[in-house]
Amino acid sequence: MVVLSVGRRLSKDALNVNCKEKLMSCRWMMLALLAILAPSYYLGSAQAAGKVTQETAPVPLVAAPKGDPVVGADGSAVFSLDLPNAKDVKLTLEGGAAPMPMVKDDAGRWTVTVPHLDPEYYSYNFVVDGVSFTDPHNTMVKTSAFSVQSVFLVPGGKPWEIADVPHGEVHHHLYHSAIVQADSEYYVYTPPGFDAGSKKTYPVLYLLHGYSDDASAWTSMARANLILDNLMAAGKAKPMIVVMPLGYGNMEMITRGWAAWRDPGLPRDNFQKFGEALFREVMPRVQKEYPLSSKREEHAIAGLSMGGAESLLVGLGHTEEFAYVGGFSAGGIGSGPFDAEFPAITPATGAAVNGKLKLLWISCGTDDGLYGPNQKLVAWLKERNVTPKVTYTPGRHVWMVWRDNLSNFVPLLFQ
Repeated sequence: MVVLSVGRRLSKDALNVNCKEKLMSCRWMMLALLAILAPSYYLGSAQAAGKVTQETAPVPLVAAPKGDPVVGADGSAVFSLDLPNAKDVKLTLEGGAAPMPMVKDDAGRWTVTVPHLDPEYYSYNFVVDGVSFTDPHNTMVKTSAFSVQSVFLVPGGKPWEIADVPHGEVHHHLYHSAIVQADSEYYVYTPPGFDAGSKKTYPVLYLLHGYSDDASAWTSMARANLILDNLMAAGKAKPMIVVMPLGYGNMEMITRGWAAWRDPGLPRDNFQKFGEALFREVMPRVQKEYPLSSKREEHAIAGLSMGGAESLLVGLGHTEEFAYVGGFSAGGIGSGPFDAEFPAITPATGAAVNGKLKLLWISCGTDDGLYGPNQKLVAWLKERNVTPKVTYTPGRHVWMVWRDNLSNFVPLLFQ
């Protein structure tokens, strides 16, 4: 269940989004519009020529969405697209090394079969004559600042799947950030049985998204709320509240696109202002709105990629506030040395910092471009007597890695 909560009545100024943010909204709408309309153009031409045939299911369905792809009981997936006038069609699949060529039959249908996929959510797109499009037959989509992708599930009893267990709620809050100088948002997960009127307090996990995503990413793509529901139902995790804020301290990180990372001052300013917004705006709000524990030992912060770096910077810089810190595929803080990023950690102070931490978790996929930098960070920390729990698993810079990270990180919290 999703509950919309508006943190305050937005003023006229708060509703006036600046020009750059309007441009980004237009970019998102145009991406979505292109993803929907462009395949329709090809399809319309085919229908006029009378070349479109009825779709059939070549393998048994297992909890597959209506339309494409068709997921078989063996984990295979058949992707198809009716575009007789297209000259070249490929499939790009999350976690895949390269686009997969599709084959056109006499009726103009392009198909490709992926023999076996592990139980997971996967994002994918079709590349039609060099242009990437979503699947017009699949209503499940993943959006980010720069792209739109289709999504499907290969079921298999994983923690991120819907199960017959009690479910918590996800609440959406809007506010205007004076620090970021932009409208902002955060999502809050409350566990099953949560009673706002009760005097019971809850541990809190601040969970941060990665670059190009927004505050909804952990619930929309990672299914974090389902992971929490299932772990709690199995007795593997303590009931907790999870706060998922928008992770940008400087909106130029989005308006300037990936080029923003080539400006060394901008990511640094982004990290700094995000930390300020978290401490001065988000945390005071959720502390008033929800019954959070005031104990340091019941405060955690974790995130992925850019959010992983933010979690490490904030958490290791404020061990008086956080006892649990997690960085999943952390990126954006370079390859070391890390003295400027973590001034609180020195050869003289490292042991004391380590003593305050109940858990410092660092993880990364071994096929991720950030694998090397994370290894260097771990070595740097160990040289200063800070001993993280390190988890390296197969995988790229993808949600498959981060869902698994969260599923294994959460049971370690607040023990």
